Amino acid sequence: MWEIMRLKIMDRYIIGKYVRTFLFIMLLFSMLSVVFDVSERIDKFISKGLSFWEVSSQYYFNFLPWINSLLFPLYALITVIFFTSRMAGQTEIIPLFSSGVSFKRLLKPFLLAGSIFTIIHLIGNHYYVPKSNKVLRDFDNKYIRPGNIKSRDRNIHFFIGPQLGAFLRYYQGADSSGIDFQMEKFEKEKIVQTLDAKTIKWKSEPNIWTLKDITIRNFGDSTENIEVKTGVSIDTALNLHPEDFVFISNQKDMMTTSELGRFIKREKLKGSGISKLYEVERQRRTADPITTLILSFIGACIATRKVRGGMGLHLAAGIILGVVYIFLSKMSLTFANNDLLPPIFAIWLPNLVFLAIAGYLMGKAQQ
Repeated sequence: MWEIMRLKIMDRYIIGKYVRTFLFIMLLFSMLSVVFDVSERIDKFISKGLSFWEVSSQYYFNFLPWINSLLFPLYALITVIFFTSRMAGQTEIIPLFSSGVSFKRLLKPFLLAGSIFTIIHLIGNHYYVPKSNKVLRDFDNKYIRPGNIKSRDRNIHFFIGPQLGAFLRYYQGADSSGIDFQMEKFEKEKIVQTLDAKTIKWKSEPNIWTLKDITIRNFGDSTENIEVKTGVSIDTALNLHPEDFVFISNQKDMMTTSELGRFIKREKLKGSGISKLYEVERQRRTADPITTLILSFIGACIATRKVRGGMGLHLAAGIILGVVYIFLSKMSLTFANNDLLPPIFAIWLPNLVFLAIAGYLMGKAQQ
């Protein structure tokens, strides 16, 4: 194990080039991303009367982790192709092979450096980027795209349990109260009980609501039992929270993975059917960092061979692979979100495809 982890001069040299080039590529793309984003949004910043400090600290300080997280795999591919093709062009690779270094041994520093950035990407995706996104999306929803926040206040249908449906005619967010609440209990697709309340009002955690003027109906095979409690208020726990009446289209981006897990579990218990989008997001946060490692491997297989066209040909191949990666990523998200494929398989599909490409290039590179 110690022999595997021991780094020789060649390893330190390649890892150093990987790290320096990666940071340079990330800095370059970060600057370009900010410039393009500022040119697109500067009118809105000015119209809202936002100061330079507000825009910088609340928006762009948190915009950079988000955009870099999305582009991390591409950074890895461009990084490896860029510095490795230069090494090949300057005849630094051939002497290594001539001295008895195998292609598999040459890949060791590439995979070690790729693993380091994969771990960084993994930790960022699951914790730090969502934390940063919370500030970014709050700013975005308030000043740039307020339409992302929608209040559900009239004729609301929802599930609060696997066999428990509910309806609320009117909800008032100011005091977390509603008018004309109805709850229906099902057994084998038949309604066995309904509860109607004239008013409903949030009281306290954990999910305690006060119901007033209640009518309960129990249905048998051919009977109906009615219980009316006029003027009576009761406190009851419902799998319902005032936040459920506010829909934020980019809410999943603002949750850490542990928060996503709790949200998914809660929605599955409710039987709401909306947990799928959040499960897709949770899987994506793990799949993308693995792509960083796979693309590092592919880049090394492409760029270690000295060919006519040099770096230009290598970069062209990298750009084509990058376009294919983006296309497959978008396609897999569409398939997952529209139930065309199981979410886990759809999200991991690009990695499976690129793993197959890596295996093919590995075989070609060793010949």
